[in-house]
Amino acid sequence: MMNYAHAEAPAWKDLLEAAWAAREHAHAPYSGFRVGAGLAWRRRGSLWIEAGCNVENAAYPLTVCAERNAIGAAVAKGLRDGDLVALAVVTEAETLTPPCGGAAR
Repeated sequence: MMNYAHAEAPAWKDLLEAAWAAREHAHAPYSGFRVGAGLAWRRRGSLWIEAGCNVENAAYPLTVCAERNAIGAAVAKGLRDGDLVALAVVTEAETLTPPCGGAAR
């Protein structure tokens, strides 16, 4: 089993690569702020990685953040409560960026 307990753990490499690759596909024509997410989850003894990117809409509240897209993709493949192992969200911002906060609304 992959160990994500420490920020420098090798397990993060594949997760971060998936997040950066997904970020390249972000649709952010309004904000220009492209985000990628990589999600590691366990199902039936296997580790899976799903990725997502942000997708903006002209009706800004309908924008979907990268982490929600990654979770949605994983749910479509069988993610259930207790399966989530780790989540990485990447941007090119110079400072740490909080998640979108859509779930807090």
